[in-house]
Amino acid sequence: MMSINFEQLKERSLVIRKRYHELERIHHESEWTVEEDALAFLTDAGLVGRHVMSQQGRWPKENTEEELKHKIGESIWWLTILAERMDINIGEATESFLTKTEKLFEK
Repeated sequence: MMSINFEQLKERSLVIRKRYHELERIHHESEWTVEEDALAFLTDAGLVGRHVMSQQGRWPKENTEEELKHKIGESIWWLTILAERMDINIGEATESFLTKTEKLFEK
């Protein structure tokens, strides 16, 4: 499987988000707000936690490996969408975080 760069991640994510916005207008007569997107992300992030517990044998559900992979990918997608909607460059934000955190461990 090939890897994806931040620009591809952003472009593909925006296309998918546009399609979801179309469905939201059909079903709710308006697009979700940034706050609603954030809540959807938090819901999926919580499911990542539950699937991790299951994978590690700490929650009584089996066969969650594919669901875990899906929810991790979906969480990255949501973070990309949230960053874009708030005019934050996800690549720059990630680079800044990594650089700042690496410097903490150089001491």
